[in-house]
Amino acid sequence: MSKNLTSRAEDYSKWYNELVVKADLAENSAVRGCMVIKPYGYAIWEKMQAELDRMFKETGHQNAYFPLFVPKSLFEAEEKNAEGFAKECAVVTHYRLQTDPDKEGKLRVDPEAKLEEELVVRPTSEAIIWNTYKGWIQSYRDLPILVNQWANVVRWEMRTRLFLRTAEFLWQEGHTAHATKEEAWEETKLINNVYAEFAENFMAIPVIQGLKTESERFAGAEETMCIEALMQDGKALQAGTSHFLGQNFAKAFDVKFANKEGQLDYVWASSWGVSTRLMGALIMTHSDDKGLVLPPNLAPYQVVIVPIYKNEEQFNAVKKVADEIMGDLKERNISVKFDHRDTLRPGAKFAQYELQGVPLRIAIGPKDLEDNTVELARRDTLTKETVILDRINVVVEDLLEDIQESLFNKALAFRDDHITEVNDFEEFKSVLETKAGFISAHWDGTAETEQKIKELTKATIRCIPLDHKKEAGKCVLTGNPSSQRVLFAKAY
Repeated sequence: MSKNLTSRAEDYSKWYNELVVKADLAENSAVRGCMVIKPYGYAIWEKMQAELDRMFKETGHQNAYFPLFVPKSLFEAEEKNAEGFAKECAVVTHYRLQTDPDKEGKLRVDPEAKLEEELVVRPTSEAIIWNTYKGWIQSYRDLPILVNQWANVVRWEMRTRLFLRTAEFLWQEGHTAHATKEEAWEETKLINNVYAEFAENFMAIPVIQGLKTESERFAGAEETMCIEALMQDGKALQAGTSHFLGQNFAKAFDVKFANKEGQLDYVWASSWGVSTRLMGALIMTHSDDKGLVLPPNLAPYQVVIVPIYKNEEQFNAVKKVADEIMGDLKERNISVKFDHRDTLRPGAKFAQYELQGVPLRIAIGPKDLEDNTVELARRDTLTKETVILDRINVVVEDLLEDIQESLFNKALAFRDDHITEVNDFEEFKSVLETKAGFISAHWDGTAETEQKIKELTKATIRCIPLDHKKEAGKCVLTGNPSSQRVLFAKAY
């Protein structure tokens, strides 16, 4: 199965597209720009959802759900937000179809069924949510509101790629309301930390936390925080964003509250989200030319057991041992699958699980039973070892921890090796073309310089890193004074 996979060195983009389909994660649908997430791909997304949902609830958030449709008058209330998303909006203009009198068996939009006001299919939900919050908030006693929703959104992309950029995608979006600026800003930072913790501890992806430049901010935000990851081809990927909205949406929707002094004030806000784009990050960070490589913490099943047998008697003997192993592993909260299909040979099963990135594979045959051993294969290193049956549970548990840690360390080493400091523009262009990755360079702080660099190189400022110290220098393009380095990269 993996033999037909284009290598990363030959064509990274083609490798990615083939892997998503061949590993049974997703496929293109009949609707242009939209995808079908298949059960195996959705199982990974469910694991992501479960962990993030737990982390959100542990930090005091609750889930709710808001409408898919946003009246155009509400959508345009916050001007920067409306302007920022206007070109990506799908719009509902009619509410009914009818039989087409000129084409037998066909339908057309009923010209008499035009909506009085168009409905925008949500590209993001700030407008409908803040219009709702107006009815929820009167006093400081009603604050804070810490709400998250799991939903789908539509952004009419012209160039799409499975998981990374589709017209419709799944995500979560948090929308919080606070009595003070400080609370809203602390919320923004809290969630960015949650995203970083999830990316590193569950996805095994090292990320850089930072602030977006003004031109890269979320439309309608005063500040946008982000986590930036680096893919194996040297391109950056924005893995999550958390926005400090100030009082912009409260003012747009006239959401005021009586504070403890009895005075009316506008509410302070944050919003934040991650999407199925994380699936793309997971694939591109760890996978290899043989297929998907999954960190154990997010694998639909962490262990698969493949029986090797020639007759029913051998199968029953192997199954008995496999059942015991599965019972013990499940007691340790390790997800395990026993592949008893008789339609595929063991070699074909091995190839499938290699392609699908299952962290550990156990093979058991008659000879293994005689020796009281099993064969254990790691997906990340492709190494095999023979393990005494009595120790299998401890060995599996230790190996899963080691795989999780090893994947992170490997990605971290690659990331750190691909952060390059440059001090002049010729070096900037050279590194971008020959090495890629993040380029740490001085920038004079102007949108004009940022745009010029983008035009000349296609590299953008990914973030102003939070952990960078202030450092006087000269802008890599203009030579004008700069107070600190920022990270540039080509990006998805």
